[in-house]
Amino acid sequence: MSEPTEERRRLRVIVADDQAAVREPLAAVLGLAEDIDVVAAAADGTEVLAAVAAGPVDVVLMDLRMPVMDGIETTRRLSEQYPQVAVVVLTTFADDDSILGALGAGARGYLTKNAGRKDITRAIRAAAAGQSVLDREVQDRLLATVRNTATGTSATATNGTSGPVPGSALPEDLTRREREVLALIGQGLPNRAIAEKLFISEATVKTHINNLFAKAAIPDRAAAVRRAIEAGLV
Repeated sequence: MSEPTEERRRLRVIVADDQAAVREPLAAVLGLAEDIDVVAAAADGTEVLAAVAAGPVDVVLMDLRMPVMDGIETTRRLSEQYPQVAVVVLTTFADDDSILGALGAGARGYLTKNAGRKDITRAIRAAAAGQSVLDREVQDRLLATVRNTATGTSATATNGTSGPVPGSALPEDLTRREREVLALIGQGLPNRAIAEKLFISEATVKTHINNLFAKAAIPDRAAAVRRAIEAGLV
């Protein structure tokens, strides 16, 4: 007689969407998965933060355009206050500002609402495991943005503008660890997750981020995501 296999841990998920017609059916469908418990459904970012504060949560499935507090600001606050909670964006929007804003704020996954139930559950499981999943449409958009940015800024540099050119190689004085940190930022990981992956403290992660931002003239996390993609680190 074979030994019983260990039961997969159930993931505690919040579904956030301002439209009840989307939020409630989605919560019901996800609740059918054998390893997912939908612990709350939220109509805006303040409800998400309250639900996370009330009990243990693994993943928030996050809409971006919500009243009171939108998905990007909510993701940013979760990354700062509850970095153990992973965010997967599920939205109708796949424009540059939305994608880079969400990933820069700390989202680990980004799907459009064309995604099917299997795609969504796969992204939730991946995010809970510290991995990133991007919708194919989002990946294509990111690559197009990088190419367009590199082409446009190269012409500017030819005219004499100084400073690092997006799409160019990273500064040679970046250390191996700083490159690793940049790659993980590019995957949408918050500082605590980066620290866990590299077996270092969050304080050390912040030091590496400050150093690489200074060396590469990166102004913020969204720009870091873009540079990581441009450099082929993601």
